[in-house]
Amino acid sequence: MLKLIPLSSLEKVFSDEAPKAAPRGEFSCLVGEALSFQLAVCGDCDAELFPQISGPGAAYCTAYWVEEIPSELPCYEDSDEYFLRRAPGLFPDLLRPVAGPVRLKAGEWRSLWVELKCNEEIACLDVAVALNGQVQQFKVAQVPRRLPEQELLYTNWFHCDCLSHAHGAEPFSETYWAILEKYLRCAAEHGMNFILTPLFTPPLDTGIGLERLTTQLVGVTTNDGSYSFDFALLERWFSLCEEIGYKAFELSHLYTQWGAKHAPKIVDIGGNRIFGWETDADGPEYTGFLTQFAAALLPFLEKQGVKERCYVHVSDEPGMRDIEMYARRAAFIKDIFPGLPMIDALSDYEFYEQGLIERPIPANDCMAPFIGNVPELWTYYCCNQCRSDESNRFFAMPSWRNRVLGLQLWKFRCVGFLHWGFNFWNSQFSTRQVDPFTESNAGGNFPSGDSYVVYPGEDGTPLCSLRLKVFREALQDLRALQLLESKIGYEATLAIVEEGLETPLSFVEYPRCAEWLLGVRQRVNEAINA
Repeated sequence: MLKLIPLSSLEKVFSDEAPKAAPRGEFSCLVGEALSFQLAVCGDCDAELFPQISGPGAAYCTAYWVEEIPSELPCYEDSDEYFLRRAPGLFPDLLRPVAGPVRLKAGEWRSLWVELKCNEEIACLDVAVALNGQVQQFKVAQVPRRLPEQELLYTNWFHCDCLSHAHGAEPFSETYWAILEKYLRCAAEHGMNFILTPLFTPPLDTGIGLERLTTQLVGVTTNDGSYSFDFALLERWFSLCEEIGYKAFELSHLYTQWGAKHAPKIVDIGGNRIFGWETDADGPEYTGFLTQFAAALLPFLEKQGVKERCYVHVSDEPGMRDIEMYARRAAFIKDIFPGLPMIDALSDYEFYEQGLIERPIPANDCMAPFIGNVPELWTYYCCNQCRSDESNRFFAMPSWRNRVLGLQLWKFRCVGFLHWGFNFWNSQFSTRQVDPFTESNAGGNFPSGDSYVVYPGEDGTPLCSLRLKVFREALQDLRALQLLESKIGYEATLAIVEEGLETPLSFVEYPRCAEWLLGVRQRVNEAINA
């Protein structure tokens, strides 16, 4: 006999513990929405299970078996209290597509994850999930309104070198382009519409004096202090991304991380490094190069029809100690790239206050001085956003902490969100490659779940994490709120979101439970359908 418990997507089912959440088998969604739910299962003996899905919604369903991944660093010692577990162990994360029977060990709890995607208007999308003859019913009602297109610009940094290492494909070979397309489509399917574009090998998470595998889209030919540029690979990149549906492009950082002191790694067409850690960012060689590069790139972007959708980076995460240096770099980049918006992840308000950048991207635990003062509000999070109850998506965090971001982005009118790790399968500072299936914490330096949301599957196919699916639900919540706002206005929509709250919703204040989030979304759906 099997024990079956229907659950929402906001529960994490650990193999050594029965789910504590109340069963939930009734859901609603909008047309075009991706809805996920789960069936937790436990048996009294080892078994081979044969999942079967039937009912009106079955044709729109994909089933996954949730696998646990080891974590040696679930959280930092000084993290806040909102973690499911703090000790190293196994955490449910990987979604393995079901293509046959699945194995269940006696006494362990596992979960069958079901994703339902329907672009048609169908009132009833009920689903019956059978496991070896035992059946669990899920009732799914569809609201007859279509989820609007995502307006938020969302980038999750795409690490091209990690694809090459994981799949053994030379960067920008034909084999590589085929793999790249699969990952780009996966990212877009889950809400990413803004793509980090490696003009040159991005100078991100690279130890001083080290270098990452060359992933440079711009060909460079040198001739005694002058340069010519080949944009053929960049043109192909733009074409592929636009075909998939990407709205905008963030051009990779033109100076090194944490201070803009040096040039990124840049090679010529022969593979010889011409700039890198040894390059003084203020030196005449590199400033001359950038001046010539900008003069060539801007007309190309105009010709490709993407210039109005390109954003330029200076340096990632500069601090106050770097502000004078950043000011010089930012002024220079503004001068040679007129008309291109500048964005950078930085959380010190002084950078904006001094006019160094018009579109800062502060961390979501540092938003207070930016709210109400910055016309285009962006935010991001990374490994450090785990100490003040802010939203994030580590293995050990409850999924409601992942999904609440959608409500926060809507309330504060955010136009963009950035995260640094779609597929960072390296150790910190990229000293070596890691296997994300067995080493989920970037070499013991970042809490598991910080550095990636997909796994490298066979044949160059990405495998999704449950965190990726839940984050997409956050983006869908944002879009549903925008739809309701278009019907009843901002204040009335906010009243529905904050109904019953003693403290208004903020980036660090919100009810810490899945039921509240699911209740908000149900009220929003009912108001849309009224």
